[in-house]
Amino acid sequence: MQLNPYGEYAVLLAASLANNWPENRDEIEQRTREVGMTMPFPVRRNDHQETRQVIDDWLRIVDADSDHQRAELLNQQMSQASAYPRMVDHDGEGWHLHYRDDGQSMPQVLRSVIAVGTALHITTRGMHRLRRCEAEPCTLVVVDSTRNGRQRYCSVRCSNRAAVRRHRNRQS
Repeated sequence: MQLNPYGEYAVLLAASLANNWPENRDEIEQRTREVGMTMPFPVRRNDHQETRQVIDDWLRIVDADSDHQRAELLNQQMSQASAYPRMVDHDGEGWHLHYRDDGQSMPQVLRSVIAVGTALHITTRGMHRLRRCEAEPCTLVVVDSTRNGRQRYCSVRCSNRAAVRRHRNRQS
């Protein structure tokens, strides 16, 4: 049985959606498939718009000013996702936990999965493991899943840009 099925991949999904917002509902669903979500979502007219609200709410957690504020916002999100965990075995995935009720809409499922996944990620890896990229002017979300917990940039490009900026500042 998997112990943390919603940790890292759920946070990476949220960051992917936040950093590069899909143009339509089908693109959101495609991203869920890319991270391994296999259950179908019932199609609803407002899925795209309501999923955007889920991601905007999640970004408030990313941008929280303190660990306490981050925990408070995340607890609010998890309370809105109020489904009890259940063991399931579907689509050849093996036994794992779902933190949602069956038949929920895409935004409801993503709120549950992302909120629980974010809580698992930051409680097991550290509250500092979710932030914005430190390379100005980049504002993309960084999900730090490195071994040493020191990832500060969203990409090698931003890391290199920051290194060049530091070097030039030392030269002047």
